[in-house]
Amino acid sequence: MDWQEISGNWVLIPPRPKAMIHFLGGAFVATAPHLTYRMLLEDLGRKGYVVVATPFVNTLDHAAIAKTVLYSFDRTVETILANSLLRRYLPVYGMGHSMGCKLHLLIGSLFSVERAGNILISFNNYAARDAIPLVEQFNFASTFNVEFTPSPQKTNAIVAQGYQVRRNLLIQFKNDTIDQSDALSELLQKRFGDMVSAVRLPGNHLTPLGQDVRWQVGQVFTPWDALGQWFKQEVYRELNQLQSAIFRWLDPFSPR
Repeated sequence: MDWQEISGNWVLIPPRPKAMIHFLGGAFVATAPHLTYRMLLEDLGRKGYVVVATPFVNTLDHAAIAKTVLYSFDRTVETILANSLLRRYLPVYGMGHSMGCKLHLLIGSLFSVERAGNILISFNNYAARDAIPLVEQFNFASTFNVEFTPSPQKTNAIVAQGYQVRRNLLIQFKNDTIDQSDALSELLQKRFGDMVSAVRLPGNHLTPLGQDVRWQVGQVFTPWDALGQWFKQEVYRELNQLQSAIFRWLDPFSPR
């Protein structure tokens, strides 16, 4: 199972797929999601999920980005089906990290989409002056109207009034100082009640970016090999817990 570039998206197609994940990454690591989130996304593929990771370049107009990535995703799915890379239509789950969460929320609020659910990891919805250090450093805001579109307040209003994806998993990390999942969880639970789940895991804002370390074991298993495997297990414990939380929510009745 290898990555394929299809109509501008990076795609993993497992042998017997059971659902599709549309993945959107964080603001500054979203241009190559198949690399920056490789371990997380490839584990989804191994579990039987088609992964469509849409790259994007961050701008101030987040509504325009949401429209662009949705169009790109739809075009890729059409290409996959037209080329018989999948034999049937699959339920689609959105998954976003950081800014990717905001984009999925806008997609689910501004456009007519069918989603089995959304997984929102480390959501934040800051104003431009808080999210972009140069704005504050050079005091652009006093001269120019520098703000994301929609603004944080407008985003909350759009989601409160128009978000249509009922089943949601919100994931936050204990050492994530820029996470705003609590406010989002309260907002979504007012709309959908028990359909909204929230979990808090060990880790920080960068935990989803964990990269695999290839430890090559020699012909004879040595104490160094044991140490290397232990180190790998400890380093990626937080990422493994994230993956487990995602899989439990996606398929709660599947044996572990």
